[in-house]
Amino acid sequence: MDKRQLSIFSGLTPVDTNDSSSESTRKFIGTDNPRYLRVIRATLLRPRSRKEIDRIAGAANGPEVIAELRRLGLTLPCERKPGIDRDGYPIKFGIYAFDDDDRRMLEEWQSRKQVSL
Repeated sequence: MDKRQLSIFSGLTPVDTNDSSSESTRKFIGTDNPRYLRVIRATLLRPRSRKEIDRIAGAANGPEVIAELRRLGLTLPCERKPGIDRDGYPIKFGIYAFDDDDRRMLEEWQSRKQVSL
């Protein structure tokens, strides 16, 4: 693994996993990773497609960025929307958005750490 790949993981913070099935114990501890912060800021404004997440994060694998944010404690559900691909075939594409619990956790983290989102 080269140094460019290591920087992706620099902002990871462990999540309390004592009872991960309980919503009340799920907690977003935070991140200082600029890639994750860009995605968080943009997705707080409005739901984002996978292609938008790629562009915002500056990565070619937006779903992995979403997976990392989920490992940090966010839910970031993906709603599948119907569409048509360039060949005219019906498809379903993913739209990521924060749920109410995610927004609450982000607000709490922002106030605790005095982070500007």
